[in-house]
Amino acid sequence: MFKNPRHIIFAIYRRIPWIIRDDERYLKIYCRLGGFKNMDFDNPKTFNEKLQWLKLYNRKPKYTTMVDKVAVKDYVASIIGPEYIIPTLGVWDSPNDIEWDKLPNQFVLKTNHDGGCNGVVVCKDKATLNKRVALRELKRSFNRNSYLISREWPYKNVPHKILAEQYLEDKQGALIDYKFSCFGGNADNVMVCADRHLGDTKFYFFDRQWNLLRLNKRGIEAPKDFTLPKPEGMDKMFELAETLSKDLPYARVDFYNVDGHIYFGEITFFPAGGTDSNLLPETDLLFGSKIKLPKK
Repeated sequence: MFKNPRHIIFAIYRRIPWIIRDDERYLKIYCRLGGFKNMDFDNPKTFNEKLQWLKLYNRKPKYTTMVDKVAVKDYVASIIGPEYIIPTLGVWDSPNDIEWDKLPNQFVLKTNHDGGCNGVVVCKDKATLNKRVALRELKRSFNRNSYLISREWPYKNVPHKILAEQYLEDKQGALIDYKFSCFGGNADNVMVCADRHLGDTKFYFFDRQWNLLRLNKRGIEAPKDFTLPKPEGMDKMFELAETLSKDLPYARVDFYNVDGHIYFGEITFFPAGGTDSNLLPETDLLFGSKIKLPKK
């Protein structure tokens, strides 16, 4: 019945909410189900351990704005400028309120509070879009509570909405994600998410000098001389990521680069909910060493 064992915990929580109200107790179970059996919350050292610690003890009101895909646009525009913001086509309080007739032929619909690829509908041709399937996906995401599932506190008070944005792709018909790992305001590296449009996304880490970093499983599998073309504006994206992550113990800041035009994507505090098994064990320790935890 449950493909993901974490959903068992969530199902129990929904039915008997008082059983796991304590966030720390819940997270220990959550991490074990995610394959991390020996998480140390009292003396965290690894990246994933420290992300769990930050969930519990680093809670600031502005984080809610920063993870809200609607509210964050004004926040980011006020810091780095509106030219980096993907144009908004509409915002609605419910999937049932979407004004389909007012949308162009191509657009993207998404929920403002969910993570990963949840609640994202990409429309390349409105005439062939299956609205029933699109609404089903949006409603499923709209009713999800990211805070309950992974106890990511910033999502707890985000008002659920539906957002329509301009459709983006480069001249090759692709849209590559550039995800910058920032530690204390220092953009240390970028993870390039390539070939997503082909249905086989590949993840590669690069440093600021555009050297391949073998930090994950995909990285160690790459040939010795492997690289990707360095996109125009990469240095600028590193700078923007540092500006947006200033004074944050850790944040992943995402951008798109469409034929040289940089667009802000999102800010993420807890990649994979703090249970990222794609990182190598030595990377988990390396990234952990870069996070300086604030006082409780």
